[in-house]
Amino acid sequence: MAEEIEYQYIDLKNLLGHSLNDIEIKYAPPVIYYKGKMKPPLPNARVSVIGTREPTKEGLVAAKEVSKILIENEVIIIGGLAKGIDSVGHKMAIENGGKTIAVLGTPLNKTYPKENIELQKEIMKNHLVVSQYPIGYKTTPKDFALRNRTMALISDASVIVEAKDGSGSLYQGWETLRLGRPLFICKQVVHNPKLKWPKEMMEYGAMELDDPLDILEVIPSNIKMTELFQL
Repeated sequence: MAEEIEYQYIDLKNLLGHSLNDIEIKYAPPVIYYKGKMKPPLPNARVSVIGTREPTKEGLVAAKEVSKILIENEVIIIGGLAKGIDSVGHKMAIENGGKTIAVLGTPLNKTYPKENIELQKEIMKNHLVVSQYPIGYKTTPKDFALRNRTMALISDASVIVEAKDGSGSLYQGWETLRLGRPLFICKQVVHNPKLKWPKEMMEYGAMELDDPLDILEVIPSNIKMTELFQL
């Protein structure tokens, strides 16, 4: 998708629509470039649905179940445009009348992986794509880890659906915990005896996710005060 595109830019404070705390200020990228139908400040609660690029059938089912509940409750699905679990979250939002944000590890005019070029175009047209990297920036592997940090900053909570030891999604998990945000790990992953990272993250505050409705208890409500008075 290396083409000329029109885009806008903003800082994290104005993207989120609130002041940043000291930790957020420390890790926030100086500029965020964006393109899409969704306009800052970002509306609604936002949850990252992330995980392996090579999910099992069980992982795919879990990703769809989590995404479905979030979409039904008007929560914005955030992903990194990666194939696998992230793509499931994006597509579920698109196909079921929800909203999604893709956070890129590349500039806005490039696509990684290439197979998601049409998905990126759709999100740019009807949802929102953001990047901390300017047009012309030469992408390196570490940029995708920093992208995950930005995903954690933008999200009110993150869910790791399925990931192996050493997965890039784990970087976002640790960043989420560092920020003091809720981190959920799907039940089947927590109880996988072959994995070490779930237990390590839970020692630092990550939570086992059995019922996706549990996520709604720890993220901001989408109900506005004016709506409460009308009930």
